[in-house]
Amino acid sequence: MSDKSFKIPGPEHPITVEHNPSRVVVTLGGKTIADTRDALTLCEASYPPVQYIPRRDVDMSLLQRTDHSSHCPYKGDASYYSIIPGGERSKNAVWTYEAPNAAVSSIKDHLAFYPDRVDGIEEMASPEAGAF
Repeated sequence: MSDKSFKIPGPEHPITVEHNPSRVVVTLGGKTIADTRDALTLCEASYPPVQYIPRRDVDMSLLQRTDHSSHCPYKGDASYYSIIPGGERSKNAVWTYEAPNAAVSSIKDHLAFYPDRVDGIEEMASPEAGAF
């Protein structure tokens, strides 16, 4: 029997996942760890928005999977990675939901970064079509 609880987002704990129209770049120690125009912004209850970046747009050669895991009743079980060039500061700095709960299934195959364990998670607004 599992002691993990599962909950469905609702009015008391809303979760939305939307495509971010901006370019999102994650850097650490002068290296670009991730660079995408396909990030998903997850907004959960009163927490700050989190950028989920497609795995294909992350330099996975700079990451090392760890044994750390966590459970969110709304999103599921998270697995973690450390960013190798970041040393101790960037231990378990990256998480992913490899089999997310149905309500947030779109974040599957995406990674998120703790802002205090990287140098920056920058959102660069895309110019409007036809604008100079």
